[in-house]
Amino acid sequence: MAKGQVPHNVPEGCCPSLSFESRFESGNLRQARRIGQYEYELVLKTDLYTSRHTQWFYFRVQNALPGITYKFQIVNLLKRDSLYNYGMRPLVYSDRMARDRTIGWHRSGHHISYYQFYNTSRNPLLQPDITYFCLEWQMEFPYEEDTYYLAHCYPYTYTDLKEHLDDLCNNEETGRHVRRDVLCETRAGNSCFLLTITEFPGEQRAACHRNKKGVVVSARVHPGETQASWMMKGLLDFLTGESETAKELRENFIFKIVPMLNPDGVIVGNYRCSLAARDLNRNYRNPRKDIFPTVYYIKEMTEAFKRDHEIIVYCDLHGHSRKPNVFMYGCNSIQGRMGLDGAEVFINERLFPWLMAQKAPDKFAFGGCKFQIKKCKESTGRVVMWRTGIMNSFTMEATFCGTEKLGRHFNIKDFQDIGKTFCEVVLDY
Repeated sequence: MAKGQVPHNVPEGCCPSLSFESRFESGNLRQARRIGQYEYELVLKTDLYTSRHTQWFYFRVQNALPGITYKFQIVNLLKRDSLYNYGMRPLVYSDRMARDRTIGWHRSGHHISYYQFYNTSRNPLLQPDITYFCLEWQMEFPYEEDTYYLAHCYPYTYTDLKEHLDDLCNNEETGRHVRRDVLCETRAGNSCFLLTITEFPGEQRAACHRNKKGVVVSARVHPGETQASWMMKGLLDFLTGESETAKELRENFIFKIVPMLNPDGVIVGNYRCSLAARDLNRNYRNPRKDIFPTVYYIKEMTEAFKRDHEIIVYCDLHGHSRKPNVFMYGCNSIQGRMGLDGAEVFINERLFPWLMAQKAPDKFAFGGCKFQIKKCKESTGRVVMWRTGIMNSFTMEATFCGTEKLGRHFNIKDFQDIGKTFCEVVLDY
């Protein structure tokens, strides 16, 4: 028996049980129970040190047989509605399919439903005072003796990030445009990286460098929103590339980029929180350095950067669980900060998202953008940075599902293309 494997008996005549595992980076399955011949009830790990925040899932399945329809139920989800009710399907990865047919992560599953789960008493891991929801789907596995992975969105781990940054920084071409520093260490001792991307000046061009405007971009404050990292990867690859647009951006701007604000949460498979059991994106207003170090230091970095360069846009990259498309949340000065004419303010604060929609009309929905500041959002990065004087302060939200116009799921390339589009709009703006 493999180390850590739970012993169980399979009655004579029954199909062999599936084997589940999630003790790897970003995995988060807590329990799998066989409740029928081909049916499995799954319980996700809550965010560490909390009893809530379940949505992201990522686990491995082995011992499946082809030609059999398996049913899965994730029974401890907490959101009342889900994109799974509107066409979204889980993701699956097959080692053999990737090796033999070069097909990686792809959508699978049928008879998908999302509903309130009432039968909580049959599982002691479920708390009686919490209202749970169930994601149910059926699927087939095409190969015997294969290893499969199932996930809520395309995984992107802390290890993936470090490998990507190594590739960028060690490459002779791209490395000339990137400086990698450690913004700070997390509570678990992981490095939170800060990238500076620009055309670095020689001695004769130092004055031109001082006149450059600034852009600040961050991602993965919520660890389960992996599409944020894929948008970030597209942004980084484009900015460090050799296109004329990328060169012009580096000549005129300095980009300060924090590609993963919550590496601890990413590593342990959290959906929303850090190891402090708190949502980092609700603690920007007065972050404690010992509890929220990455938030504290990105605020410090941005303030210092703003003293030397005009920051034309701050953007925090996110995923969204209930709406389709890509869109932005901004801020509305009519609610009382700047002394500009109301119509001018209204247009200025919506121009950047409008340009995004013009550049990527098949993916970005301007109609999904909102600009009000709710009281519960006062301590988010978007609002706090805006209150420091950065007019274009946004979160850019990419759906877990896909685009209404094209009627399909987003894939990895779609998310990367949005990162590229963001860069192009910076130049157009």
